[in-house]
Amino acid sequence: MSTLNPLLALRAGILAHLTGDAALAGLMGGRVQLYDEPPPGTVPVYALFGDGEVRDDSVEGARRHRHALALSVFAKPGSTRSALDAAERIGSLLDEAELGLSGHHLVLLRLKTLAGSRDERTGEARATLSFEAVTEVAA
Repeated sequence: MSTLNPLLALRAGILAHLTGDAALAGLMGGRVQLYDEPPPGTVPVYALFGDGEVRDDSVEGARRHRHALALSVFAKPGSTRSALDAAERIGSLLDEAELGLSGHHLVLLRLKTLAGSRDERTGEARATLSFEAVTEVAA
């Protein structure tokens, strides 16, 4: 049985998959910036892991988990498009991707939604991607 939490394994797999993409790095100012929390001084465009939920989805003979996971992409000031372009690239890289996961096997990863929004108080624009995934504990 795996000791790595399935959500953490999925997040690590996503990060590893996105990190090597030159086009995404270009949209994010030269390197892929995907964080749990932005380091001090981080300037957009960057992405954060958002809410995540894991539910048991076991079937006979396989310990499985169903995931709901969000990523938020923060825009350059005055440029909603900067967030939407980066989010679109992330979505295209992850939708139906085959990721290597530590202690788990990825059965499904699908982009469900991509939405743009603006914080009324700060005016900050962002794009949010919602994914669904199914993982299986590696034997």
